[in-house]
Amino acid sequence: MEQRRRVGNRLLAALPPADFDLLAPHLLKVPLERDAVLVRSGDPIEQIYFPRSGTIAFITDMPNGQTVATAVVGNEGAVGMLSALDSSLSPMTAVVRIAGTALHISPTRFRAALSRSSALKNAVQTHAWALLAQFQHVAACNALHSVEARMARWLLHIHDQTDGNFLPLTQEALSELLGVRRTTVTHVVHKLRTLGAIRSSGRGLIEIDRPRLEAVACECYEVMRRRIERIVSPEEMKPPVHGAPVPKTPLIRDPLLAKAGEAPRGTRPHGVTGERPRGH
Repeated sequence: MEQRRRVGNRLLAALPPADFDLLAPHLLKVPLERDAVLVRSGDPIEQIYFPRSGTIAFITDMPNGQTVATAVVGNEGAVGMLSALDSSLSPMTAVVRIAGTALHISPTRFRAALSRSSALKNAVQTHAWALLAQFQHVAACNALHSVEARMARWLLHIHDQTDGNFLPLTQEALSELLGVRRTTVTHVVHKLRTLGAIRSSGRGLIEIDRPRLEAVACECYEVMRRRIERIVSPEEMKPPVHGAPVPKTPLIRDPLLAKAGEAPRGTRPHGVTGERPRGH
């Protein structure tokens, strides 16, 4: 029980002890190094990551080489867990944006535990709904709101997953989050600095003034935050009663969700690749 409380990932911590014990012998703690690529679009599944700290961005690679973030996850989520539903290749790239640590497990071990645990099936579904909520809101926000409001939203969302008011984000990382050129990022950073919402240094650190940043952000931040918190709340994540029949209906199979975040063939789990995503 004490080990389960110290696990650090909300999805894993919500599992009943017996269900967590199906995974525990196979979970390995690894560092998440800043800018490390955990998976590339089109790569096969190798590891499922459960962040304990830090922030990971899901990146969509466009045909013209441009990249844009569609979601970020911290200790409330996972990378690659939806591979339990489909062993196909990943449609997205997952990049560590704020360093931290994670527990990882092979998809084979995870699927073996999944076949024996309705609570684990519930955790997969919870994660899928949380990702879908982000995908939907980010798509709408990108279409309707200014780049300044969108940058404020991303910064607040990432700040929720980190300690302190300093975010180690380079202009290249911000460009990727927003799907805009670095010249646009420079302009937006200058505007937010003028408003007193952020202070930045030449070392890739952004210090935020949260109240002022919240004033700049669009309403999507608060709506998205509340929606995801509601999905991953202890009550919503409460697993089915042991002994209840496992639902025979498939879990979420949205094509954008069904294959999110698996590790590439030949990469190392410790430190992973450290390379930039394609398109940079």
